[in-house]
Amino acid sequence: MEIRAGYDIAFQCFQETPMVLMLSIEPARVKDLLSEHRIEFSPYVESHDYIDMFGNTCTRIVAPPGLIEIRNEFLIGDSGLSDAVVPDARQLEIGELPDDALIYLLGSRYCDTQKLSELAWSLFGAVTPGWQRVEAICNYVHERISFGYHHARCVRTAWEGHEERVGVCRDFAHLAVTLCRCMNIPARYCTGYLGDIGVPSDPAPMDFSAWFEVYLDGRWFTFDARHNRPRIGRIVIARGRDAADVAILTNFGAVQLVRFSVITEEVAPATARAYQAA
Repeated sequence: MEIRAGYDIAFQCFQETPMVLMLSIEPARVKDLLSEHRIEFSPYVESHDYIDMFGNTCTRIVAPPGLIEIRNEFLIGDSGLSDAVVPDARQLEIGELPDDALIYLLGSRYCDTQKLSELAWSLFGAVTPGWQRVEAICNYVHERISFGYHHARCVRTAWEGHEERVGVCRDFAHLAVTLCRCMNIPARYCTGYLGDIGVPSDPAPMDFSAWFEVYLDGRWFTFDARHNRPRIGRIVIARGRDAADVAILTNFGAVQLVRFSVITEEVAPATARAYQAA
């Protein structure tokens, strides 16, 4: 299947402002691109990419004073398969984990494990370790938090999300990640595109989405506590310990968001061919 994705974002800068953008798809998906994937700036600015400590592609620019528009639109091939479901995936002992997974057991800015450890063990300590335990955590978070864009608060921690019982997709992910880490399951935060493919269309404006991955049985598996069901067509942009590691924009100076639009949709083969020819 083919997916059309992209964004149109604009900021008002009050002075020359250095920025780091995290708006490129993960390097592993570049091979699936069916069209050019290029971040366009208006007015034109010099940019260069680098790979951060988590393997994400970051773009550095210095935005001039005034309005800067940031756009990208691309076509990408996808398997059309939903998230893997492996009920017998086992939870590894700490001593079995690879070195690079250990960081995803630690508390982080939005994943305050110290505050949730006792609760996590009281709720999930008796659940079979591995896939069943992660499913139980997802079910709990899905029922615990009520979703609503008007509930968005960019500084909410996992503990605060648990207590306030409201949030957006990042809050579902933060709480689930934190509870998994409390149960000694490496868990990392993901952000990217997730369109309404294979599910009823959501009338709300499209946005980037957040979900998480856990390390079981020697590999990473995708889970999504907000939707709490396997989904089709995820396109990862970045992974990290929590949302602080994968911000779409880090600005070193005051800016104001003027426009924000995201698209993610399946396209028919004929449409895809026309798009590629354009």
